[in-house]
Amino acid sequence: MSFTPAITGTGVFTPEHVISNAELVVAFNAYADKYNAENADEIAAGTRLAKAHSSEEFILKASGIEQRYVMDKSGILDPEVMHPLLRQRSDDEPSIMAEMAVDAANKALVAAGKTAADVDAVICAASNLERAYPAVAIEVQDLLGIRGFAFDINVACSSATFGIQAAADMIRSGSIRSALVVNPEICSAHLEWRDRDCHFIFGDVATAILIERQEAATGPYFKIRSTRCATRFSNNIRNNNGYLRRSRPDGMIDRRDMQFMQNGRKVFKEVLPMVNQHIANHMSDEGVTAPNLKRVWLHQANKSMNDYIGARVLDRDPAPGEQPNILQDYANTSSAGSIIAFSKYSEDMENGDIGLICSFGAGYSVGSILVERQD
Repeated sequence: MSFTPAITGTGVFTPEHVISNAELVVAFNAYADKYNAENADEIAAGTRLAKAHSSEEFILKASGIEQRYVMDKSGILDPEVMHPLLRQRSDDEPSIMAEMAVDAANKALVAAGKTAADVDAVICAASNLERAYPAVAIEVQDLLGIRGFAFDINVACSSATFGIQAAADMIRSGSIRSALVVNPEICSAHLEWRDRDCHFIFGDVATAILIERQEAATGPYFKIRSTRCATRFSNNIRNNNGYLRRSRPDGMIDRRDMQFMQNGRKVFKEVLPMVNQHIANHMSDEGVTAPNLKRVWLHQANKSMNDYIGARVLDRDPAPGEQPNILQDYANTSSAGSIIAFSKYSEDMENGDIGLICSFGAGYSVGSILVERQD
């Protein structure tokens, strides 16, 4: 017997701290001035490059970002630190990622009219996990009081859509009744805030989606019509050192390539065709055409990329609201971006309306979910 999976609730945890572009530019430029002064002789001799200033105009033009939410603001804006100062928690305390995920998960459960007793599995899908084991998902499961099982997955910016496919497949097969897919993203912890080319890209957030058998829904929901995932190896987006590693007095290695790295030109050139073809094939195989799509919720990486993809998916420039962006407020939140957009811009959908959730990023990876509103 096969069951139809449905998204019945979503939740978003938003950190309390906000960094505007103006604040970020002041901090970065102070760091750049300090760096240039400390290395003045080498810069004058031509053996070291000077750090150029950033600007609000540069950031907005390059990304469409106006601000970002972060778990810690003080460290990022301190020219002597330039990374978040996240307190080391004891093993007896909830981890920071689990705490974020639980907040989003509880909101998703409330939205669906369900409790932890209605959930059979937890999938923690995120681009960077703060530890290898025990799985953050199992900690979330324990904090929520959920029976069943839990596991972590990482497919970078596509983690959420890959997690949705995994949950949907298990529901279709009948092995579970429901699953929470949580996406706690502390992207500020793997960003190199001292690099002008990328210091503005990321923010922090956590999202959650409750996926159930269609017949278990107690209110309006989104039937998952189809899911599709694809990967192709590339080094053009890479993080060699995981969650949060910086230079320290104890001698930890401080290499630029140990944090978030991206060859933006190659990514734009190679990822966009892959995403466009992936979506086109998915829609064609499911008999969905551009006029059938009411809305497209894309990964929030870069406004230019989203506008480009949205225009090709819809065969025209998207009308206001058809391809919503939350990038200007949240910045790039990796796997959570498309889920924030879906959570905030889906309630006005009407019965029978079809939409597409799509994420893409390092790997390369692409995940797409075709959903249909049901009242």
